[in-house]
Amino acid sequence: MRIGYARVSTLDQNPDLQEQKLREAGCERVVVERASGAKADRPELNRLLDDILRPGDTLVVWKLDRLARSLKHLIETAEMLKGRGIGFVSLTDAIDTASPGGMLVFHVLGAIAEFERALIRERTKAGLAEARRRGRKGGRPKQMTPKDVAAARAMLKVEDVTAAEVAKRFGVSRGTLYRHLSSGSNGGEV
Repeated sequence: MRIGYARVSTLDQNPDLQEQKLREAGCERVVVERASGAKADRPELNRLLDDILRPGDTLVVWKLDRLARSLKHLIETAEMLKGRGIGFVSLTDAIDTASPGGMLVFHVLGAIAEFERALIRERTKAGLAEARRRGRKGGRPKQMTPKDVAAARAMLKVEDVTAAEVAKRFGVSRGTLYRHLSSGSNGGEV
């Protein structure tokens, strides 16, 4: 069975064109979703993938961007469909995973996505290595300097000053104050 999936991003958008094209492509059933493409939670798509599609069925979309949030998500979805014995067709992108040519296009897209992820990892590692070479350390900057920690220690030695007051004075939480005091940020003892 050919089952269509149509998605519009907002409630005011009209899915009629998508539905018409899917029906013309032989879809016996069309599931319509009204959700932003950036949203991970798409209940109609989840219901379609989990409860409606069966081995031997074909999922048909008008365009690839109607199905997936990203190329990675598209590839994961298509691989899951393939693993379950479900075909995939995108009408305007001329992809049909049941044909050798469609599978070729799909795998080329997957290879490009994997190459892009590898390049990003490589550039990130190179950037971190260069930063370390220049003496930069990653992570969040310390909220209190060693001078602040020394001043906080001195303030806490005064009888009527509470840790909450000292933390407020330095614009940190009590937990952050205690963490800095116990780390020995000024080289002294707690």
